[in-house]
Parts: sequence; C-alpha cells; structure tokens
Amino acid sequence: MNTPSPENTPTPPPAPPSIAIQPSTTVSEEQIWAALRQCYDPEIPVNLVDLGLIYDVAITGNRVDVKMTLTAPGCMMGGQIAGDAQTKLLSIEGIDEASVEVVWDPPWHQSMISAEGRKILGLE
Repeated sequence: MNTPSPENTPTPPPAPPSIAIQPSTTVSEEQIWAALRQCYDPEIPVNLVDLGLIYDVAITGNRVDVKMTLTAPGCMMGGQIAGDAQTKLLSIEGIDEASVEVVWDPPWHQSMISAEGRKILGLE
C-alpha cells in the first residue's frame, strides 16, 4: 500500500466564510398601517392615520420606524399617543423592534385629514 508523504498530501480547500443570516420578516406595510389605524388621539374620535398624523413608515427586517406628528405642539398626550402606537406595532407578529418618533416638520394642518376622517368629524 502506498501512503502519501506529508509533503504530497493535498491541502483541503479553506472552509467557506460563515454567513450570518438575519431572520426575515413577512410583515407588510399594510399590516403596519392597519395597526396604526387602531391608535387614536384621546381627544379626537379619528385614528392617527386618518387624521394625517403619520408621516413615514419604514420597515427594515423585523424593525419598523414611524415618524408622526400631533395636531398641536403643546399636546400633553404626545408621549401616550406615540407609546400606544409603538405597543400596537410591537404586537404584530414578526416585529421585534418599533420606534415612533414625534416630529414637527411639516406642521400638521386640517387639510391632512383623510376623506374618511373628515366625514367622521363632520367636516364634509
């Protein structure tokens, strides 16, 4: 039997680099908007989406970032409203992190209210 000498032994190929696979989510933007439609300003009987308070939604993997505003900068319920929105977002299966940032630019105006919101408020 012929045994190869150490200098003639082929070197095995290097192992492939390890790849960290991020868990993906199948959360849709529609699910995010539906959750936000369940959040209300306690003083107004219209959800945040139809009031025109949601400015931006970004989904990155299992994280969602929302930019929203309030009807008035002096609104004392801002923290509670943003916290409610964050809680609703975190209740969506597949969302592990949610950030809700209150912004003031552009300033909110009644013209941002959806047709459905205007109807509820009797503005049409």
